[in-house]
Amino acid sequence: MSPIVYEGEANFDYPAAGKPLKTWYKVTGDLKSSTATPLIILHGGPGVGSAAYNPFSDLTAAHGIPIVQYEQVGCGRSTDLRNKADAGIEFWNDSLFVSELENLIQHLGLTRYDVLGHSWGAMFGSRFAAKQPAGLRRYIIMSSAPSTKLWIDAQNTLRRTLPQDIQDTMAKCEADGTTGSDEYQAAMGLYYSQFLCRLDPMPKEILECLALLERDPTVYATMWGPSEFFVAGTLKEWSVLDELHKISVPTLLLNGRYDEAQDSAMAPFMTHIPKVKWVQFAESSHMAQFEERTRFMEVVGRWLSEQ
Repeated sequence: MSPIVYEGEANFDYPAAGKPLKTWYKVTGDLKSSTATPLIILHGGPGVGSAAYNPFSDLTAAHGIPIVQYEQVGCGRSTDLRNKADAGIEFWNDSLFVSELENLIQHLGLTRYDVLGHSWGAMFGSRFAAKQPAGLRRYIIMSSAPSTKLWIDAQNTLRRTLPQDIQDTMAKCEADGTTGSDEYQAAMGLYYSQFLCRLDPMPKEILECLALLERDPTVYATMWGPSEFFVAGTLKEWSVLDELHKISVPTLLLNGRYDEAQDSAMAPFMTHIPKVKWVQFAESSHMAQFEERTRFMEVVGRWLSEQ
């Protein structure tokens, strides 16, 4: 029997946005289940949407875990924020997305829940978890970093493993301000095939997420910048390092051997969070939910099912 799947919208009042906001979400499974705690997934980007997390429905089928996917404001089926493209760090910071998550939890009436943050999702997710919110049972950090500097250092290390002509193309385009050019995007395509997702062809759900960035780059461009390596946005100096010790719930770290989130980026989570376990996927990069789907779901499902 297939699990229940339904979609909805949560009204989100955030006065600084200058207009009413709505958060689109999808629930797979029964949020009122007495045997399993719902898992809320915080997508990456910022601004890539929820499609890349569809495989998590495997957890519902195998373990009865209800899955909550949603699209953060500014992307996908949630309210666009093109009207705030010129706003600064006072608006474009992680507080917006922490507030949205808190609002969604309240809207869904959740009093007990788990959270998985992927990439950017674990950046603001860690800020949320450090607040020790009521109801949070377990937290998963997947392929992320606790500071922008650590992320960029890891990207630069990986970048140096690319063919020299690709590195030269990237450097020239960044210096010339032509990161939107076909040659730069082609170079990034090679990078993604090594360190974002190593499957060929790349899963359609990931391509769908990347297409969202092309259609509306407002959030990514404003908060991050032209590319994974070139941070010029409001997250340039971002860090949650000083708050990691406040994350009091059991925490699971996940990354891939070939991940954008290299071990050097993930390590401070291990050393600063009190109750933590780390699992790495040997054949994966940034999308282990696709690259090693069976083992990934076994690891996550087993850990979430522990009492």
